[in-house]
Amino acid sequence: MDFLRHSLVSLWPMASIVGIGLVLAWLINWFVKRSQDGASGLLYPLLNWINVSAVIIALIIMLPISEETRGQVLSLLGLVLTAVIALSSTTFVANAMAGVMLQATQPFRPGDYIRVNEQFGRVIKRTLVNTQIQTEWRDLTTLPNLLLITNPVTVLYREGTIIFSEISIGYDVPYTRVEELMLVAAAQAGLEEPFVLVQELLDHAVAYRVCGFLPSIKNLLSARSNLRKTILEQMHGNGIEIVSPNFMNQRQIEPGRKIIPDSPVLHDRRKPEAASLAPEEKIFDKAVEAASLEELKLDLESTREKLKVAQAAQKEDGGENDQKLHDLVAALLRHEKWCVQMIQKQEKGE
Repeated sequence: MDFLRHSLVSLWPMASIVGIGLVLAWLINWFVKRSQDGASGLLYPLLNWINVSAVIIALIIMLPISEETRGQVLSLLGLVLTAVIALSSTTFVANAMAGVMLQATQPFRPGDYIRVNEQFGRVIKRTLVNTQIQTEWRDLTTLPNLLLITNPVTVLYREGTIIFSEISIGYDVPYTRVEELMLVAAAQAGLEEPFVLVQELLDHAVAYRVCGFLPSIKNLLSARSNLRKTILEQMHGNGIEIVSPNFMNQRQIEPGRKIIPDSPVLHDRRKPEAASLAPEEKIFDKAVEAASLEELKLDLESTREKLKVAQAAQKEDGGENDQKLHDLVAALLRHEKWCVQMIQKQEKGE
């Protein structure tokens, strides 16, 4: 009986430490799920790592051993931890540090189009060690955070970007005529403030580039495709062929024959499908969901800030604008409730 009592007394502090660690783990999980990044962000693994490390050190300190042995165990633990960090510094730790840097700088957020080397797609989520994007083939690609730190990352502005297309036209066509038709094509493709550049004077033709501002990048791939379509319509519809240096190397053609379709699209009564049937909705479905959830969280945060200001003004008001402030606070509360409901639905996948 005395042995059992002595065992319980000696083990009680260690059991308390384990219990406190479990409670902290539950609190971390509860807290992080309500944060903006959620459990998939950087905060969750960092807090769990700190909690587990603190529990292990506390257990070693509470072990019923001599001070000398305890010091040796802690030294050994430090050596093991140092060796693990040294061996994995080029992988996990390096990517984790890169993830912390990305979290601090916030160069992009879910839903953004990014390009890193040959990788292009829309961001789905960013974790402690990697970032996941959805490519134009609807595939999911995981990029190590270290890659995003050590290489230039191009992020397309959500408020709009400039898109372009390049073609080569023979020297027999005046550049003024080509510029005129390319500006018409850019306008038909829905681009704002288009302009044309003469890129290069090649041996066989002149290289042109038409550029224009795209106000919304929601349907980026469709917009680029539509620009190329309208260029083909204008060039072939006006009797101008788009040449290639391999034509004469591939096959002989009759002098004066133009390499354009027999029935140019510009003169065809059939029109392309409506832009509303954009393939981006299917290609970037995961990224669109992530962007929508991110925008809802930002909207909720902004609404709560406005609500605080309105409630503070309502307390300070002397009664002159009481009804207006009451209506404003009620509207903000309704919008806050709606945002919370929508966020919960999206997180549950409904």
